Amino acid sequence: MNYEETHNRAGHLVIGGCDVVELVGQWGTPLYVFDEEAVINNIVMYRNALSGLPDYEIIYAAKALLTVGIARFMANHGLSLDVVSGGELYMALTAGFPAEKIYFHGNNKSAAELRTALDVGVGRIVVDNLYELELIADLARQKQKAADILLRIMPGVEAHTHSYIQTGQLDSKFGISIAYNQAIDAIKLAAGMPEIKLHGLHCHIGSQIFELASFAKTIDVMMALMAESKALGIDLAELDLGGGLGIKYVEGDQPASIQDFGAYLQDALKNSAAKYGLKLPKIMVEPGRSLVGAAGTTIYRVGSIKTNQGGRTYAAVDGGMGDNPRVALYQAKYHAVVANKIGQPPEQTYTIVGKYCESGDVLINSIALPRLEPGDLLAVFCTGAYNYAMASNYNAVPRIPIVTVYRGQSDLVVERETYQDLIRLHRIPARWLKNGV
Repeated sequence: MNYEETHNRAGHLVIGGCDVVELVGQWGTPLYVFDEEAVINNIVMYRNALSGLPDYEIIYAAKALLTVGIARFMANHGLSLDVVSGGELYMALTAGFPAEKIYFHGNNKSAAELRTALDVGVGRIVVDNLYELELIADLARQKQKAADILLRIMPGVEAHTHSYIQTGQLDSKFGISIAYNQAIDAIKLAAGMPEIKLHGLHCHIGSQIFELASFAKTIDVMMALMAESKALGIDLAELDLGGGLGIKYVEGDQPASIQDFGAYLQDALKNSAAKYGLKLPKIMVEPGRSLVGAAGTTIYRVGSIKTNQGGRTYAAVDGGMGDNPRVALYQAKYHAVVANKIGQPPEQTYTIVGKYCESGDVLINSIALPRLEPGDLLAVFCTGAYNYAMASNYNAVPRIPIVTVYRGQSDLVVERETYQDLIRLHRIPARWLKNGV
């Protein structure tokens, strides 16, 4: 999207055919706006990009953004779903998401979570470690049913991204290491368990990846492991390559397109299959950020503005790290515009900060904008992934709502929390109410 050109005659930002100023008038600020058509277009691009594969599946990585409504939206568009907790599984089932299209991830799933997964019949449990493999086998034995699984493998590929979101290197909390025969030993163990149906392998090397070469290296490692398994008489029919494709947050970011990603993936898979004498397995990918990241925009209202002597000019908004912790966590960078002044030239450089009692509550360190005034609306782009999903009630601030927009229509997906919501689960022990205690 060319943000500066997406506006109406009043000079207001327009998203999904909706005037942002009007959205704020109806729903208030801060506000997450979810552009349905942007996501639909990305889904179509993924399907086109992978269409040359004989068998593939697109699994939405729910950790990027999940609500009951979003789960229903993804089901309506034919995607499968990657969940990482009992809570995400509950949301998906509440939305009516088909259990057989759910992939259950996580490095420390509880026995209760695994029992639920077995009871509802999720499509695959992605097994992270040997402890979990034994636990699943025991639970499946008790229930007198077989567990359909993939084994998560740590391929030893270090993606070029922030260290906090690298997951495929040999020193990671996720997966079974490829080194020292650990992966092949786990494959042999799982294949020999009567309660386990081992369908294939899973890997994931990180998030916000720009360099496609990391995926090619991963594919070669995983296909070599599948060939080694086949030599032992263990045929693995599925290979889940995870997600991780990056998006453009600010000028200078140069992620590969979904089309280029798909073409590169297919070439790497065909080359590795030929190299190891394998038939192409069913391929799964798990896009999250690359589906919903750019489809989200957060709208804030500007409050206090101050210039420190010899320092920066700070513009504070009515949200911040509670609704977007990524800047504090990952030093993430964002682009923004003044939603009620689109088309006006930049006049001053601002540091955009939030309302939370932390010096690290900074949304954008330096950005040139039209002259700001209290009451202006700031639109921060690409907040669809890992913003609402990671939001908190820090400083007892209610979490903000999500409104979906599509061709001029807006609908509420998540209501704004209230102060009553904040204390709904709070209790005061009776003995604390006694005088003198």
